[in-house]
Amino acid sequence: MSGHSKWHNIQGKKSVTDAKRGKLFTKIAKEIIVAAKRGGNPDHNPSLRSALDKASEAGMPKDNIKRAIQRGTGEIEGATYEEALYEGYGPAGTAVIVEASTDSKNRTISELKKIFSKHGGSLGEQGCVAWNFEREGEIIVEGGGKSLDDALMEAADAGASDVEADGDTFIVTTPPDAMHQVAEALRKSGYKVKGTNLVYNAKSTVKVTGQDAVKVLKLQNDLEDHDDVNNVYSNFEMDESEMEKIASELE
Repeated sequence: MSGHSKWHNIQGKKSVTDAKRGKLFTKIAKEIIVAAKRGGNPDHNPSLRSALDKASEAGMPKDNIKRAIQRGTGEIEGATYEEALYEGYGPAGTAVIVEASTDSKNRTISELKKIFSKHGGSLGEQGCVAWNFEREGEIIVEGGGKSLDDALMEAADAGASDVEADGDTFIVTTPPDAMHQVAEALRKSGYKVKGTNLVYNAKSTVKVTGQDAVKVLKLQNDLEDHDDVNNVYSNFEMDESEMEKIASELE
């Protein structure tokens, strides 16, 4: 499992305050608005289906979801957001990709530059690190008591490329265009699908420890906390015990 995936799992286990929940709902609403520009039917819009899965897992109110879809399709008025992808370098030679939804690219890029600089990194040009990442589908499912071997077999039959276990949760990797087909097959096989996402997985990684690990996770944390940022991907690797220790200190 990649370093940023482990980090997301650790962060996901923390209790969520009302303030953080409100901020999360706002971010997801932006994702839904942007995705719904391509069409309001999730059966024909994989990006919207992923955003709706995320909204459901977060417990976002249905009225909020409906309004976000309507804003994206133009049925009701509201702020206009667009997708933006940023690339840069973090501490210890790590590579970073940031996905955002923004109503002002100039503002977002200025603020992200400051965050990178604060943690010893730098925002780069388009394409500077993307070559080291592969676009893949990622499905998070609850195992329901099934073994990793069972999950591997059933996911592979549906078109998945890999499955990893994290306790009773399985992380299923797929080709991008097969993600929702695989997710639906797993649902029919009795798995609870907790989320689907198109992600950037690193082809090669950088092992970080000690103060480098602290700096890397502080950058990751501050980027993820930015209002316009949806997802942050990096090619760092570190021991999970060290990651959990640093995460507790960042609370």
